[in-house]
Amino acid sequence: MTEDSQRNFRSVYYEKVGFRGVEEKKSLEILLKDDRLGILPPHHESHAQVMTYRREQYADVLHALKVIRFVSDATPQVEVYLRMYQLECGKLPRSPSFPLEPEDEGFLAIAKAMEEMVEDSVDCYWIIRCFVNQLNYKYRDALPQLPKAFEQYLNLEDSKLLSHLKTCSAVSKLPYDLWFKRCFAGCLPESSLQRVWDKVISGSCKILVFVAVEILLTFKIKVMALNNVEKITKFLENIPQDSSDAIVSKAIDLWHKHCGTPVHSA
Repeated sequence: MTEDSQRNFRSVYYEKVGFRGVEEKKSLEILLKDDRLGILPPHHESHAQVMTYRREQYADVLHALKVIRFVSDATPQVEVYLRMYQLECGKLPRSPSFPLEPEDEGFLAIAKAMEEMVEDSVDCYWIIRCFVNQLNYKYRDALPQLPKAFEQYLNLEDSKLLSHLKTCSAVSKLPYDLWFKRCFAGCLPESSLQRVWDKVISGSCKILVFVAVEILLTFKIKVMALNNVEKITKFLENIPQDSSDAIVSKAIDLWHKHCGTPVHSA
């Protein structure tokens, strides 16, 4: 069997028969052997040089921010990442004392979660930068449609639960920004986030919808017992962490149930 067929066939086959991620390590090893990856530079020989450039760019941007006194050695690292991103995007405010925009708060939430996953600060910044850019550009049109998709799939899975949310006037008040704009950063622990973000990075933001649906299904009894929109929202913003791995696993199953084997479906 060729490496190409190993890369594609095994993953799809095992997922179809109910095994998730059996060949992930093998597939990753095959991908990393390739001379041309598409995401990293075309050849392995270029990787070290490109990383050198990225480290130099990181150092230059950080130095510039220190010169203009936007950051210092005492600035929290996630805020450093935000200011670097703002400077590179031409969105740096006139003063560091200016209040943060909602999109900045979202960036900080994602950065804080990513910081727990990636040890090296340079690598962490570049991953955050690319992840946020993917949300802002690739998924710019898709993200606003996710609340409607959430309602659609929740209705298919549990129409009574959706009716309860509508009766409480909670559907429009659910924490959609936390779920979809922040991709559950600050809601799920990092170990569970990694599995969700892996799907987002690989091409499908719709996985976020099924995580949200599964959260409602998992805590149905609790939600049905709440008749106040504020209490429902507060609970969903602070769900128990010990159920997160099971929620993500079931969400991936729902994703496959409704979308087949959605390798790159948005």
